[in-house]
Amino acid sequence: MAKKKKLSFTNGIAYIHATKNNTIITLADEQGSVLSWASSGSIGYKGTKKKTPYSAGIAAEAAAKAVIDMGLKSVEVHVNGTGASRDTAIRSLQAAGLEVTKIKDVTPIPHNGCRPPKKPR
Repeated sequence: MAKKKKLSFTNGIAYIHATKNNTIITLADEQGSVLSWASSGSIGYKGTKKKTPYSAGIAAEAAAKAVIDMGLKSVEVHVNGTGASRDTAIRSLQAAGLEVTKIKDVTPIPHNGCRPPKKPR
């Protein structure tokens, strides 16, 4: 078994990508190198159970435990998407022992976007 490396820093970034069907949590260092990731599907949930906030919380805890062992203490959270499990994932990161320093919503918002379909007559 490979020896786990200890990190020389204690700050990182947590990316939470919450879609309507799944939630992906990625924990990276400040340069963006991925340290650990987990999703509702990788934990073992399938189908409609992947979209629940509970499964997102379990995935966040699993990803957080891996980086806490490496020595990560605090994270800045970047949330992307409109899924129902955004808040639960953030709370689970805090409950696992990571200090959340900043929460930033990076969901893309269209500035008047695509042209809508024509109206029926």
